[in-house]
Amino acid sequence: MTRSELIAQLAASNPHLRQGDVEAIVATIFGEITAALARGDRVELRGFGAFSTKSREGRTGRNPRTGESVPVEAKSVPYFKPGKELRERINAKKAPAPAKRAAARKA
Repeated sequence: MTRSELIAQLAASNPHLRQGDVEAIVATIFGEITAALARGDRVELRGFGAFSTKSREGRTGRNPRTGESVPVEAKSVPYFKPGKELRERINAKKAPAPAKRAAARKA
């Protein structure tokens, strides 16, 4: 799902909000999460997950074109850890459709 698809879906499910208001809400939420991560803060959304940053040490990399050694500086990268509810919903067992089950038995 892209940002524009998210905005369209939220606007459709909340007809009392204007499209521009939904765009502003989504931009504000993403902006606040980004700003918190840039400050080094952790953002936790209960039931969804937690956004944080992880530090990567400097290392020696390789230029794929020339094979030359290249120093790669230390940096921070965003990290997302899904919450328990999100993991459970994603991994919920779905019963197979009856037609597929019957077709599989015949094969």
